[in-house]
Amino acid sequence: MSDDNIVDINERRSGDEWKPYIRAGIVLVIIIAIVATIISNLFIVEQGEYKVVRQFGEVVRIEEEPGLSYKIPFIQSVTSIPKYQMVYDVTPAEINTRDKKRMLVDNYAVWKVDDPRLMISNARSLQNAESIMANFIFSVIRAELGQLDYDEIINEEKSARGNFNERVLEQVNELLARDNYGVSLTDVRMKRTDLPEENEQAVYRRMISERQSTAQDYLSQGDAEANRIRANTDREVQEIEATATADANEIIGEGEARAAQIYNEAFGKDPEFYNLYRTLQTYEETIDGETVIVLPSDSPYARILMGYVD
Repeated sequence: MSDDNIVDINERRSGDEWKPYIRAGIVLVIIIAIVATIISNLFIVEQGEYKVVRQFGEVVRIEEEPGLSYKIPFIQSVTSIPKYQMVYDVTPAEINTRDKKRMLVDNYAVWKVDDPRLMISNARSLQNAESIMANFIFSVIRAELGQLDYDEIINEEKSARGNFNERVLEQVNELLARDNYGVSLTDVRMKRTDLPEENEQAVYRRMISERQSTAQDYLSQGDAEANRIRANTDREVQEIEATATADANEIIGEGEARAAQIYNEAFGKDPEFYNLYRTLQTYEETIDGETVIVLPSDSPYARILMGYVD
């Protein structure tokens, strides 16, 4: 046997020795590929989310319970949809009140996905669901506030909004359920109501006027109360004075009657002195600085005045 034949035989023997290792390597690669494929197509359903399994774009199943699940390699895909409540800040928009005034309304909504299959079928995505929901909210708020005057909306004392948020929540949920969007509101709140900038000064002037009117009402009420108190006080003073005057007159009358009695008793003892006393009283009452009296010179009174006393 030639040297060339010996080398060829040795080479074939050497190749046969490596074949089992090559086959084992290929099997190992295949196993690793299978395991990797299986692992890559397992997914975890976490608490607070839906897992949507699609096949060629169509929803084939929805996993809701937390745990480990799977999908078919290459032809199925998995997306997540939140199960928990989400907050959507609605874009501020202008509305017209019943008295034809414009105002900006800013609100937010708390919502959740109730049926992901319906949501995907009719709204297609979370973003579209929020947009549809925002349109419904704006439509309902515009209809509700359009039935009120501007003052009834912004003035707490005159507010006629009542359970406004509850009515909006109920009506929007009815619209969402009617069209089978698979989502619902759990709360909706009006954060603030603003005026368009061009109307602010007019509203400020109106607010000042209202406050001044309220202040004037308080002043008027105070003046009326003060007048009432004064009138009551004056009436009580008049009643007290009248009572005191009546009592005084009664006392004076009793005193004068008693004095007259005493005078009569005293004067009865000396009638001539009484006549003189009464005459002097008459003179005192009738004669003043301008009185002229003409008396005969021989009258007793004239003689007394001139100092001729017998």
